[in-house]
Amino acid sequence: MSVTIRDVRTIATAPEGINLTVVKIETDIPGLYGLGCATFAYRHLTVEHLIDTYLKPLIVGRDASNIEQLWQLMHQNAYWRSGPLHNSAIAGIDMALWDIKGKLAGMPVYQLWGGTYREAVAVYRHANGANLEELRASIDRIASTGVRNLRVQLGGYGGGSYGDAPSTAPRGSPRGIYLDADAYMRDTLKMFEQLRAEYGDRLRFCHDVHERLRPSDAVVFAKELEPFNLLFLEDILPLEHQEWLRRIRATTTTPIAQGELFVSIGDWRDVISERLIDYVRAHPSQIGGMTPARKLQVFAERYGVQTAWHGPGDMSPIGHAANIHLDIVSSNFGIQEWSGTEPPNAVIQAIRPQSGALLEVFPGALECRDGYVYPNEKPGWGVDIDEARAARYPCEDKVTLWTQTRSADGGLQVP
Repeated sequence: MSVTIRDVRTIATAPEGINLTVVKIETDIPGLYGLGCATFAYRHLTVEHLIDTYLKPLIVGRDASNIEQLWQLMHQNAYWRSGPLHNSAIAGIDMALWDIKGKLAGMPVYQLWGGTYREAVAVYRHANGANLEELRASIDRIASTGVRNLRVQLGGYGGGSYGDAPSTAPRGSPRGIYLDADAYMRDTLKMFEQLRAEYGDRLRFCHDVHERLRPSDAVVFAKELEPFNLLFLEDILPLEHQEWLRRIRATTTTPIAQGELFVSIGDWRDVISERLIDYVRAHPSQIGGMTPARKLQVFAERYGVQTAWHGPGDMSPIGHAANIHLDIVSSNFGIQEWSGTEPPNAVIQAIRPQSGALLEVFPGALECRDGYVYPNEKPGWGVDIDEARAARYPCEDKVTLWTQTRSADGGLQVP
């Protein structure tokens, strides 16, 4: 059945103070439309411009049923391929096309991928604190909801927070997030000692390094964390230094999760095929949507690598739902990060308390119950958008602070 694309629109909204970008594709069948997530919170205007100016004229008038063909067309059309901006724009359209496909079939998307492998998806939530007392309170609050898997962080990523340069930096050094790798490693090891003493093995903990270590330090740190039996250690190395994963793999049994910044097959092919990681952590929007994410999942399955898709606060409920649909059909599913219908961390929760606005803007948004997320049985992704309500929460354009990371001597380092 031919379904013609009649219009492509971007909808920008920030109901919880986080910039979200949704793509809406309308077809020649009255009432049939699809929704996708194209969120790149820190560059949302550029993604919207790319969709409106280049991708919309490319695909309007074409058959919405031909998802693989349209994905390849968008991927190749600019000649230079891939990259997070381009991929995010393609992803929004790709997800919307899958939504249309499911609605046309009268089925949830996961049924189009072969049906359920499990009944629900186990998730992990974020527990944060400026000190151990705050962290314990965060853990207890999350665990009381039935969640048994938690990412635990003491302070900001790498132990730093935005502010004036410390006394260790040269005079005149700008404001930023200054990192002390040695202090961060010591504090994190002490944190896990105390958490295991208090909670034993009844909760599973993971931790995000966020690439904020030198490769040689990362080798030592992963080994030192072995006694604490982590679910995984996330993004211990920057993409630029992934060859060090061979050293880490040879040195430690700590499970490694990698890939939040993956954007193309060259980023993940070797680390998966050489079994250098245990979990692949890609962000589906940044790799181009659910069409490539499904292929990545199948590729990882061949090598015994499990999935742990990125599921942060800067992802719309449509993107979260798409993750769940893929999780529920995957034999190599490991765990799902879940920010879901709440802000991403305690800091943002304190600044912008949960108001329910996200659920108002996105009817049908999935929710976590007793540590599991269940897909709904509506056709497509099962999540809609109320455009009138979305318009009440405009996006903000500000200079991003949390990526302005520096070492103790004031030099910039990757965030």
